[in-house]
Amino acid sequence: MSQENTENIEKENIENENIQEGTVSENQSVELTVEEQLQEELAKEKDKFLRLFAEFENYKKRTSKERIDLFKTANQEVLQSMLPVLDDFDRAWEQISKSDDEALVKGVELIHEKLKSTLVSKGLELVEIKAGDTFNADFAEAITQIPAPSEDLKGKIVDVIEKGYKLGDKIIRFPKVVIGN
Repeated sequence: MSQENTENIEKENIENENIQEGTVSENQSVELTVEEQLQEELAKEKDKFLRLFAEFENYKKRTSKERIDLFKTANQEVLQSMLPVLDDFDRAWEQISKSDDEALVKGVELIHEKLKSTLVSKGLELVEIKAGDTFNADFAEAITQIPAPSEDLKGKIVDVIEKGYKLGDKIIRFPKVVIGN
């Protein structure tokens, strides 16, 4: 072989080595890029998973709270329909308690107490408000205003016309009151 051929072959070998080295470094950089992409995709998927998990936990807490609230107020309609009956019974009790017939008074008193205790056991509570209290529209409904019988009753409750009741923390019937003006 001639020297020229040998030089050409050497040049080709060197070029092939350079090409192979370039290919190797390109392959390495491509591999690094693919690995980086996979890491980014993995991080995105982890983030999506964590967000979905947190959202599901919030959903469970919210539905659990709604279910508890529903159980607390499930009897609300029935109790609200019983309130006029309780009012009538209270008015009847006031008149019957004045009777001279002790057996009648004792019997009606037992029934009245049993009705009240049954309603209380179902969560019904009386809204505590009385004459002389400061009027608060969040806890009472003003029916009318009258001239205050005394200076200290101005802006305060003069009379409670109808009792108010609550179920748990929720007022299901506001007390109806008269305010001093």
